[in-house]
Amino acid sequence: MDLDYPLFVRVAHVFNILFISLMMRSGMEILSSFPKLYLNDHCRPGSEWLRLSRKKTPTDRPWMGLEEEVTFPVLVSLPGNRELGLARHWHFAVAMGWMLTGVIYVALLLFGSQWQRLVPTSWAIFPQAWQALVVYMTFHLPPDGNPYNALQQLTYFAVIFVLAPIQIATGLAMSPAFSGRFPWYLRFLGGKQVARSAHFIGLCLFFAFLIAHTAMVIINGVPKEFAKIFLGSDLASSSLAVYVGLTAIAVVLLINIGATLVTRRNPRQLQHALGVLVDPMQRALSRLRSHQHYLAGDITPTDELWVNGYPPASAEYRDLEKTAFKGYRLEVRGLVDRPLLLSLDDLRRLDRRDQVTKHNCIQGWTGVAAWGGVPFATLLKLCRPRANARYAVFHAFDDKSTSGNQKEKEIGGGIFYEVVDLRLLADEQSILAYELNGAPLPTKHGAPLRLRVEVQLGFKMVKWIRAIEFVEDYAAFGAGQGGWREDHAYYSNQVGI
Repeated sequence: MDLDYPLFVRVAHVFNILFISLMMRSGMEILSSFPKLYLNDHCRPGSEWLRLSRKKTPTDRPWMGLEEEVTFPVLVSLPGNRELGLARHWHFAVAMGWMLTGVIYVALLLFGSQWQRLVPTSWAIFPQAWQALVVYMTFHLPPDGNPYNALQQLTYFAVIFVLAPIQIATGLAMSPAFSGRFPWYLRFLGGKQVARSAHFIGLCLFFAFLIAHTAMVIINGVPKEFAKIFLGSDLASSSLAVYVGLTAIAVVLLINIGATLVTRRNPRQLQHALGVLVDPMQRALSRLRSHQHYLAGDITPTDELWVNGYPPASAEYRDLEKTAFKGYRLEVRGLVDRPLLLSLDDLRRLDRRDQVTKHNCIQGWTGVAAWGGVPFATLLKLCRPRANARYAVFHAFDDKSTSGNQKEKEIGGGIFYEVVDLRLLADEQSILAYELNGAPLPTKHGAPLRLRVEVQLGFKMVKWIRAIEFVEDYAAFGAGQGGWREDHAYYSNQVGI
């Protein structure tokens, strides 16, 4: 049977080029936020197996994860200029389109005769592929197959049925909500950092495949190959095939350029537009309940845990710190029947929960820690939120005008806050932590009190908590996006992945 190139194969080919190019560029922007790869979930400085940065972690001063950010060239990153939040929007939205294209392609492939172009049916394909490789290495071309030679068929099969599923599986491991609900999943993959490393290697393999694929098109003759790829047969008009092919490539390039320009010029609009696709997925993941239970031997030593954010610089906070926070009072207000004003001693007298869980920073680094504190469900029973209360707004002592790094001061000062859905706070592993690894919470990790919501990324777990306010809607806070980083760095307001 001669296998032609039906319309769905040709259309899927173009969409794959578009989606993969956008995913690779947005993925590189995400990586630029923390350009180090590890094989251990402690992410100990110096233990990385790959560092795409010349920065070295200093030992003579506090060092924040945000200081690891680098700027990759805009040709390889989307949108460039260290925009992690917008890059994540692009990456997840495009990944959904890529997976939908793949599902449709594989379904049409398998429910017709086209599966024969990719799926090997005999072990003989392996020696035949080796023979084809030997011929290529002598700078000659092996005979054509139907429609591919054995090496081409194995390569395409591996990309579609092996590499692509691995990218999806390792990408899912980046989700604190999914891996928190199914801890065995991360253990099976060897940990989040192993999965993150494999995800990057997969990106490199996709890039290598695209380069090799393009080279083979050129070597075999652009008119002939374009006729097959874009018109379905090498008997089609060569001139028309070249015109259609170059037009398709130009459209892909223009979309990539347009994506960069539109994102940079209209970041808020882009945040909302892509959020229509991305946010429902984030909310669905966030509804999973965390079942994490790491062992004492898994804990990252406190002095090796990465941190983000400099401690508050205000005189008020410094005075409290000097007295071990004896004068600290947590204010609970808003849509509650019983407003509260609680000292640290008051909090310690309430129900206590201890848990060993993994901290997942949005930049990509991780660490395992033992947290001790008050279950948020206990606080809910005490303050009794009203029926119309839907969110809790966590106000911090942290004023980004004085305590942020240079980039945070540039993009917007103001008091740090985050908004969390009450449904997430009702989870048994959502706590107000005042202890870390068996000791009082250190200043750099959020003393006197920080939030732990184990199905979210780290920036939602507010440090240096000053007050908690229960509200029906958060539009009146900050820029109305649901948090300081949502307002100024265009993050999603729920981050299950």
